[in-house]
Amino acid sequence: MQSKLKILLSNDDGVHAQGIHALADALRDIADITIVAPDRNRSGASNSLTLEQPLRVAEIAPHIYSVQGTPTDCVHFALNELMKDDLPDLVLSGINHGANLGDDVLYSGTVAAAMEGHFLGVQSIAFSLVGKVNFTAAAKVARSIVEQHMVQPIPTSRLLNINIPDVDESEYLERKITRLGARHHAENMIKQKDPRGHDIYWFGPPGKEQDAGEGTDFFAVEQKFVSITPLQVDLTAHEALRTIDNWLKGTAL
Repeated sequence: MQSKLKILLSNDDGVHAQGIHALADALRDIADITIVAPDRNRSGASNSLTLEQPLRVAEIAPHIYSVQGTPTDCVHFALNELMKDDLPDLVLSGINHGANLGDDVLYSGTVAAAMEGHFLGVQSIAFSLVGKVNFTAAAKVARSIVEQHMVQPIPTSRLLNINIPDVDESEYLERKITRLGARHHAENMIKQKDPRGHDIYWFGPPGKEQDAGEGTDFFAVEQKFVSITPLQVDLTAHEALRTIDNWLKGTAL
């Protein structure tokens, strides 16, 4: 096995979140760890960047940086400023406090942090715990993935989205390569009044699983497998290019 890796850790749950520190603790003896994460919970931030105000960064402990910004801001700052002269071997995001399955990846700050690492040319992985209890067990799974990468590097430039069932570390977890499933649309928003009588609105719960059959990430974690989904950033619907071209020309049927 090669010498220690250099790893950048980030997340969307915040720099003090249990998941990111469980991951750091699991990796410290095999990697030099730098943590750059939001100063507070930024779940659902997706790929947003802070463009109209400066980023404020504080080193709150050795090699642990708190950023007043989004997960994408954190990784962008880390790779383009903090570590620009000595880039990490891996960008790891998580361990997220909750699943990032199916359509969740479009909104997930956890996946967005990994995606920014991918954009900037570093192999990146997003880790999520499908629950909020067994972070130590999930970190051991994450470590096994990193160790495998050390022995045999991931044979693709794709970023990986990994969801880990929330089970006790005594259970053996097999891995499944999966595709993203899909949810029904989200449930209705919740309307309430603030103390001054003004209307306020909360987002409703996520929609139930719609496409969750065998082969999907939903199915894998339901069956207590670690779900590993390679993601691509190109959102082009390549199969629709000719159809839309014909439509513009007025020749579509």
